[in-house]
Amino acid sequence: VYTSGDVALRDADGYITVLGRADDVINVAGHRIGTAEVESALVSHPQVAEAAVIGKPDEVKGQAVKAFVTLRAGNTPSDEVRAALVEHVRHICGPIATPAEIEFRERLPKTRSGKIMRRLLKAEELGVDPGDLTTLEE
Repeated sequence: VYTSGDVALRDADGYITVLGRADDVINVAGHRIGTAEVESALVSHPQVAEAAVIGKPDEVKGQAVKAFVTLRAGNTPSDEVRAALVEHVRHICGPIATPAEIEFRERLPKTRSGKIMRRLLKAEELGVDPGDLTTLEE
């Protein structure tokens, strides 16, 4: 059996909706949330340059949404910006997808081809070995 690593849901009418990669889906209190959905909402805010989202263990909800954000030039991280981003995501994605935590970064770790390395952020957050770093941009 081949497992693609993709996650999908079948609705009552038999239609299938692809949610994304298994490692790109966060389960918050039984609700499946695609990381791309939350990242897209964050990046649509005028102060945000880039965003990456991971699932972080939560005793009550199973997982909580944690966002790593880089701001556009001329913007400074603050509690006000953090609150504005939380409200922005809540408005676009709903309360269940709202980040429990937002960490501002100067830059996000990327591969040489420019893809954000979420697994590196997650490993760092959980304090575990990040694995192979040969594709990490210098």
